Amino acid sequence: MIQTYSTTIRRKEMDAVLTCMVDEKIGPGELNTRLIQQVKEFIKCDGCVALRSPSIALKYALASLGLQAGAKIMISALAPLWHYKAVAEAGYEPLVLDVDEASSLVTPEIIKKGMEEGGVLLLLHETEGILPDFEEILGLGIPFIEDISQSAGSSLPVKDANGNLTDQRKMAGTFGIYSIMGLEERNVITAGGGAVLMAPGRREWIVLKHLTDEADETDLLPDINCALAWVQIKEFARNEKTRKELFGLFLQACMIGRHKTFAREMEDGSTMCSFPLVLSSSFKDVKQYAAKKDIEVQLAFDKSVIAAKDELSERCIHAKSLSLCCVHVPLYPRLTHAESAKIVKVLGSLP
Repeated sequence: MIQTYSTTIRRKEMDAVLTCMVDEKIGPGELNTRLIQQVKEFIKCDGCVALRSPSIALKYALASLGLQAGAKIMISALAPLWHYKAVAEAGYEPLVLDVDEASSLVTPEIIKKGMEEGGVLLLLHETEGILPDFEEILGLGIPFIEDISQSAGSSLPVKDANGNLTDQRKMAGTFGIYSIMGLEERNVITAGGGAVLMAPGRREWIVLKHLTDEADETDLLPDINCALAWVQIKEFARNEKTRKELFGLFLQACMIGRHKTFAREMEDGSTMCSFPLVLSSSFKDVKQYAAKKDIEVQLAFDKSVIAAKDELSERCIHAKSLSLCCVHVPLYPRLTHAESAKIVKVLGSLP
């Protein structure tokens, strides 16, 4: 059976972890510092800190902003459930927003409605590795924290003073006031757990550094996890090249099938962290058909806010629909040629 998800662990990653174990330095230490430097170069941020979970990262980001207790923080209905829980546990009110069906993202129009309902901060989940319209979102004047757990490595061209595109690019993770890059099992870069919290600008980093310098050691990411993430960031371009090639093959196969995927920029403007397929037929039928061909497919948003909060269904009708009909098809660099060929064949013949 070809599993839906598989981490990209090669010999280099294992060598880094084994070296860490042999040195008997598995707590936060030198590799934590090395990972931070690697992320700064990769994302082009002013400063960052490697922490044990995305929830802990959000806790520090919110503490740095000093919002009033009970303030409404906008989140996507398709964001992972930890967004909702972490916001509530920090003493704020999660304001759940619906999404655009064509992209799976919250749009500037949806965000504006959230602001009219009292939203003062946006936790922007870049769902399925797709980047939103940052220019319009920035034009709204709402502060936002990026979650680039699925979009890390993607970028957009920079415009000059006249609004013309230049050869320079701005990385995902540098548009918001703070950014969180999850390192969990299903994220595009994984350390088996953890997150990196980034401050794109110096002013925000000074505030964040003051808080994280006093962080408990139990909040910091251990070296054994940092070793995995450090190597995966070094190997990101190679892995993403393979994912893009597979994505292109799968997309072509879908064009002759009856199902579709989300609209996205196919070059550097999105990260191919997964292959989402929006079904036009029953998930049960598709799952059974794929299983007969030894391919596992799973619901893409089974761990999302909307999947856990059924009471939001009427408010978030597009997100609810996608949570029931969007699946993930296996897409990762470890797929063999034979496995990817089998997936292509199945994509073109799904019921």
